[in-house]
Amino acid sequence: MKVLVGLSGGVDSSVTACMLKEQGHEVIGATMSIWDKNRHINIKAHKDACFSPHEEEDIAEARALCQKLDIPYYVVDCTKQYQKLVLDNFKQEYLAGRTPNPCVMCNATIKFEALPQSAAEQGIQFDKFATGHYARLSYNEKLQRYQLRSALDAKKDQSYFIYRLQQEQLAKILLPLGEYTKDKVRELARKYGLKVSDKPDSQDFYTGDINDILEQPPLIGNFVDKNGKILGQHQGIWNFTIGQRRGLGISADRPLYVIALNKDKNEVVLGYAEDGQKQSLTLSDLTWLSIPPLKEKTTSRVKLRSSQHPVLAEFEPKGKEGTVRFFEKQKAVASGQSAVFYDDNDYVLGGGIIKSSKDED
Repeated sequence: MKVLVGLSGGVDSSVTACMLKEQGHEVIGATMSIWDKNRHINIKAHKDACFSPHEEEDIAEARALCQKLDIPYYVVDCTKQYQKLVLDNFKQEYLAGRTPNPCVMCNATIKFEALPQSAAEQGIQFDKFATGHYARLSYNEKLQRYQLRSALDAKKDQSYFIYRLQQEQLAKILLPLGEYTKDKVRELARKYGLKVSDKPDSQDFYTGDINDILEQPPLIGNFVDKNGKILGQHQGIWNFTIGQRRGLGISADRPLYVIALNKDKNEVVLGYAEDGQKQSLTLSDLTWLSIPPLKEKTTSRVKLRSSQHPVLAEFEPKGKEGTVRFFEKQKAVASGQSAVFYDDNDYVLGGGIIKSSKDED
């Protein structure tokens, strides 16, 4: 089988390519280029990020791997798609007082869509597209659906970031690392003689100042408490996220947290930890993955962050929206982030974008 492997220059995708070739597949390497050298000339970031001016170094490492494996290698230009679908969305959401998750958007629209599609348009022929994501994929004959499941290594699981993939995308991909731990993958990398065996993981989609991307001049606004009392000033709500504690510069008898962002008033609302806890939330843009769309109220396990252990909640669908009510209040519930549903066997049921949240029902 011809397999196109998305290579980032890191250990996970490199081991994926080696494993697939060892299994006898005809492997082709491809790296998506997302850094527009002309548009982002003044943006700076550390190397350990997906969106970085050091992209050429990652490409060089991926190319060296393909030379070692004696397989074809291509760089696929996805800069325009990335700007429109990821960066423009990122900017729009932050300026609206929400907290987007660019990795969720990138996986659904760029890594698993624009990259293989653009490669095919370039005449590269392949049967499947593979990545080094930590998640498990299977096909349920009874439901006639592909199903996504958490990775064996819970600490490295990336199923949260790819919950928006559709059935037609899942039908075309391979996720070889889902049954492996990170330690085992590094061990395999050493066995294959890869120089990247001990290369650190990427830390985030961007490690610089987000104002580099937002390109917004300071806009003076007020820090206020939950009763509207002015506590100080800030330079724009986009510099803060729900649940943030550090960098506020406001003295109090107890640690203060960002509990709300008011775009219309350019206000950052501060409160104590308990003030920011939420009992329920509303989801929009729902998408279903391992099961058909839910029609009835049901109890599920929900993740609000990739690193969070799933918590029990009741979900009530309302068309393309739905309401989640937690059995225990949750902290740092930010609009723009994703809530992802899992069943008791760690299958990803689906999820949606957090539209709003409430302290009490």
